[in-house]
Amino acid sequence: MEHGAIVTITSASGGDAPDVPVGKLILVSSIAAGVQFGWALQLSLLTPYVQTLGVPHVWSSFIWLCGPLSGLLVQPTVGYFSDRCTSKFGRRRPFIVSGAVLVAVAVFLIGFAADMGRIFGDSATEKMKPRAVALFVVGFWMLDVANNTLQGPCRAFLADLCGSNHSKISASNAFFSFFMAVGNVLGYAAGSYSKLYKILPFTKTEACDIYCANLKMCFICSILFLIILTTIAVTIVKETPITQEDVNNGSESMPFFGQLCSSLKTLPKPMWILFAVTALNWIGWFPFTLYDTDWMGREIYGGNPDGNAAQAKLYDQGVSAGSLGLMVYAVTLGFMSLAIEPMAKCLGHVKRVWGLGNLVLAICLAMMVVVTKIADKARGTAVQPPDSNIKASAIAIFAVLGIPQAVTYSIPFALASIYSSSSGSGQGLSLGLLNVSICIPQMLVAVVVGPLDAAFGGGNLPGFVLGAIVAAASAICAFTILPSSAGKNA
Repeated sequence: MEHGAIVTITSASGGDAPDVPVGKLILVSSIAAGVQFGWALQLSLLTPYVQTLGVPHVWSSFIWLCGPLSGLLVQPTVGYFSDRCTSKFGRRRPFIVSGAVLVAVAVFLIGFAADMGRIFGDSATEKMKPRAVALFVVGFWMLDVANNTLQGPCRAFLADLCGSNHSKISASNAFFSFFMAVGNVLGYAAGSYSKLYKILPFTKTEACDIYCANLKMCFICSILFLIILTTIAVTIVKETPITQEDVNNGSESMPFFGQLCSSLKTLPKPMWILFAVTALNWIGWFPFTLYDTDWMGREIYGGNPDGNAAQAKLYDQGVSAGSLGLMVYAVTLGFMSLAIEPMAKCLGHVKRVWGLGNLVLAICLAMMVVVTKIADKARGTAVQPPDSNIKASAIAIFAVLGIPQAVTYSIPFALASIYSSSSGSGQGLSLGLLNVSICIPQMLVAVVVGPLDAAFGGGNLPGFVLGAIVAAASAICAFTILPSSAGKNA
């Protein structure tokens, strides 16, 4: 069936959605703000932070492998078991609460890694802090596992509440994307404010400088925010528990790996195409998400965290400016999240929104290279911040990137939920499988981009060029091979 927007896709199975108030969809979606608060802090602060612990720039990308690796394993697993969970509290809520608790533990390890590393024997004079790095990596991996434990069941919970009502599925994913933007704004705003540590001055210690103390305070704020939102949502929005008989009578009664293989074999063609476009899309995105603030610190401001005092100061200023740029980007993301459906109606097909979003991503990544060259030429040999026009151009790129990010956060998840309800697959497992198509390309980029950047002088531009090329390819695929109809056999 032809359609002009996500909301007009009809289910093969039909059926009415449960009469769930929109307010409850908003409450569950709001958990995304708490999750994304912490994720925004990861994106804006942790690549620079890990370098202050002595990890070279070329190796920092490998640490980010933990995100896609945990997503590759955790989301399908959590999705499968949440589909089958017979807890009296419901299928999804136990996993959401467990994820929130795990986030708290992970944040403690990350924020206090430098202090605990010093306690366990890290030298005050050596650049490399091996014990702090080890604690940081453990906390970082744990945080990604926790985020994946939260996000998958949250989206599946929304799909459960919407039933087969595709309009509500689309709206709930728009709400989820909107609250991700809210979390981004809060996270990037906190990351760009360099005096947050003064709220709790004791966070600054001999082992933890001002930058580190600010990071601690940011994460403390994020975990309090997440706990409040999660508590409100899981308390007010109830689930109807399923029984073991429901599980045994369903299509999910076989063991996990058998169910996974069976799901892969029976996936409708549109889902496979969705996976392909999503994978290319994330190869385009990941160089930016990995090195966004580092790009501002190194290429735009000309700083170096490993250089002299003046270069290190410039780098810190650039990272703060990058956080400000990400906050502007998040504001754009929030507004665009609510405009996805009108855009799809205006353009005639949802695949056109998908394709245009990927094309905008490719152009923005290419413009990052152009602005870098302009900044380098204007700076010459001087150690000084860029002029206001160059800084404004860089922040404008961040702002425009909010447009394709809104598409990325909304359309593929809405389509996956709709295809799942049409084929009768478990929502948790289907969304987990979609996450695999996000994680595998991220792993590829994390392995390749560090050595690629090092081979061309140690900057971030080679990764951005790679991202621009692949994003353009994803745009072409969205325009040409993504189906215009959403039936099971489309």
